[in-house]
Amino acid sequence: VGLLDLELNQLTKALFLALVALSVVMVTLQGFVGPWYRNLFRFLLLFSYIIPISLRVNLDMGKAAYGWMIMKDDNIPGTVVRTSTIPEELGRLVYLLTDKTGTLTQNEMIFKRLHLGTVSYGTDTMDEIQSHIINSYSQVHSQNSGNSTSSTPCRRPQSSAPKVRKSVSSRIHEAVKAIALCHNVTPVYESRAGVAGETEYAEVDQDFSDENRTYQASSPDEVALVQWTESVGLTLVNRDLTSMQLKTPGGHILTYYILQIFPFTSESKRMGIIVRDESSGEITFYMKGADVVMSTIVQYNDWLEEECGNMAREGLRTLVVAKKSLTEEQYQDFESRYNQAKLSIHDRNLKVAPVVESLEREMELLCLTGVEDQLQADVRPTLEMLRNAGIKIWMLTGDKLETATCIAKSSHLVSRTQDVHIFRPVTTRGEAHLELNAFRRKHDCALVISGDSLEVCLKYYEHEFVELACQCPAVVCCRCSPTQKAHIVKLLQHHTGKRTCAIGDGGNDVSMIQAADCGIGIEGKEGKQASLAADFSITQFKHIGRLLMVHGRNSYKRSAALGQFVMHRGLIISTMQAVFSSVFYFASVPLYQGFLMVGYATIYTMFPVFSLVLDQDVKPEMALLYPELYKDLTKGRSLSFKTFLIWVLISIYQGGILMYGALLLFESEFVHVVAISFTALILTELLMVALTIRTWHWLMVVAEFLSLGCYVASLAFLNEYFGIGRVSFGAFLDVAFITTVTFLWKVSAITVVSCLPLYILKYLKRKFSPPSYSKLTS
Repeated sequence: VGLLDLELNQLTKALFLALVALSVVMVTLQGFVGPWYRNLFRFLLLFSYIIPISLRVNLDMGKAAYGWMIMKDDNIPGTVVRTSTIPEELGRLVYLLTDKTGTLTQNEMIFKRLHLGTVSYGTDTMDEIQSHIINSYSQVHSQNSGNSTSSTPCRRPQSSAPKVRKSVSSRIHEAVKAIALCHNVTPVYESRAGVAGETEYAEVDQDFSDENRTYQASSPDEVALVQWTESVGLTLVNRDLTSMQLKTPGGHILTYYILQIFPFTSESKRMGIIVRDESSGEITFYMKGADVVMSTIVQYNDWLEEECGNMAREGLRTLVVAKKSLTEEQYQDFESRYNQAKLSIHDRNLKVAPVVESLEREMELLCLTGVEDQLQADVRPTLEMLRNAGIKIWMLTGDKLETATCIAKSSHLVSRTQDVHIFRPVTTRGEAHLELNAFRRKHDCALVISGDSLEVCLKYYEHEFVELACQCPAVVCCRCSPTQKAHIVKLLQHHTGKRTCAIGDGGNDVSMIQAADCGIGIEGKEGKQASLAADFSITQFKHIGRLLMVHGRNSYKRSAALGQFVMHRGLIISTMQAVFSSVFYFASVPLYQGFLMVGYATIYTMFPVFSLVLDQDVKPEMALLYPELYKDLTKGRSLSFKTFLIWVLISIYQGGILMYGALLLFESEFVHVVAISFTALILTELLMVALTIRTWHWLMVVAEFLSLGCYVASLAFLNEYFGIGRVSFGAFLDVAFITTVTFLWKVSAITVVSCLPLYILKYLKRKFSPPSYSKLTS
């Protein structure tokens, strides 16, 4: 349920109290004569038009119209509205929580750097790696052809004493082989016409050299790594559940049997695989993962942490690759324990984890890889626009602190001139207190904090931390788990009471999207999980600008105007009924018969009132050029108790004028009062719609004239229907009277008195205190 609906509910409650109060006042003034409680209920029914029953119907139809407009907008193609209840929320957002990978970035990975500890290779030196790989594999094959039982040269130093330093060539060989084997990627071949009858292997053989091999994996990082090994000469050509085949630069096929695979999870942040080399029979356990977890698993070294930091500062995503050679006995022992743990019925995960961890000790660090993820198109101007619109942006990502900071700066989420306060890792209450104090002393600076430190701060100093963070122009939370993302959203809602919006593209963002007041999903490389769970689904991050500035703003302003107008429509007719009853000694007699009352809320006024959903105060281009206009909306001034009271006063004024005017001008022929007042009422309503509209649309003009036409036609139609002389409508529909000049000038006079002062007041208000948007339209 959106905020606008909650606000309208409050106003409806106020109207209900007004209805009860008015009825009680009427009965009291009547003097509690006779069966007064029966009269009380009659008054409640007579004034029941105060309660805007048609409000929900009109609003829901309006929301459906906004959704249709968003989906039909050519400037944001592919946008899907998956909810028909909260388009107005898009116009009230104060906090935008965004994911990084795939949302601000394209999630298209390019391999940029390989670091071996002593030597680092970048994009310009990849050819060196290629020549090393070609040499090492040509040596292997020349040896193998001369001596079938010989082991590969790269294994010799490892089997001898560990003091022997490996050559760079053998280390590159090992690293590339590990990257080529440790993954979950499957090569896929498009079957071509003409090979359908041949066996699968014949087709694969035929396609080895072909360009029609594509890689499929759950993560684009893995595809980037495998594509890179292909570019340096080691190609993954085939994979099934039990084995994979690599092709060397010389065209030889190496087969590896997959013994175990430990998939990547967002908790473990690593993946492992145990393979057996077909030719030598040796078993190797390869593992790759985030530096946070891998640094404790690999043997002691002095370069990993520093190099990870260096790569992250360039905006690269890092992965640490390690290996461990296993003997047959070690593997058999592991396998029996692993299978036993997997068979347990209770706490299976708790039992499996320690068995796998028994292998993850003292592994040999092979290399560190860095892949780059490019920013999406127009991320910078979009973030700039959102910041100018008064929206505070929080980036929640699972990436490293340095990578997140680098992306935040390059996307201008944090402006170049701004200070960045990097929250030191804290584990205790005292540390958190000191760090919060240090942060409090800084002004107008962006905050970068890791998930663990955030957890500690929220545990001890939740209120203080949220208060400080909310004053920041931008906040970056790195190393966030999916549950933490959702927790941050709920915190903001609870502490600030403001509207939040979450935007993400993957399954790990679903909890955050569902927790926010308004969820936006991006259809990206990670599938449709986020876009299906969200309220709005877009194809690119830059579309969010138009979605909020144009559609969100319009939806809120239109719904506010529509809601208040529907309330005004009910109040004005109830005021007329009240005046009518007061004049005739508080009799609980209806002024208009049922048919007219039904017609009033439907065919006579529905089209013009509903046409308010087409109204716009400024053109879309203006709204995008001046995002500051959006700031006004977050204060909720389009629909508040103040504007509501203004409309109530207008209704009372107009209802009073219409009824008293009819009684004054028609004392002699009172039978015509109903006809006169009702006609003036319909005209007043149509004129009030015209007064409210800011930009005319041809459909609005059609709606106005259509309603007027329906009313004029129904005068004749109802006349035939009821026949002249019948008490209920006979007096009302005296055709001879309706066509006289007297009738026309008297109706016109009442209508002018009820509407002209409002037009004058509106003109003066616009002249002396114009709204912000009118300064742009003039």
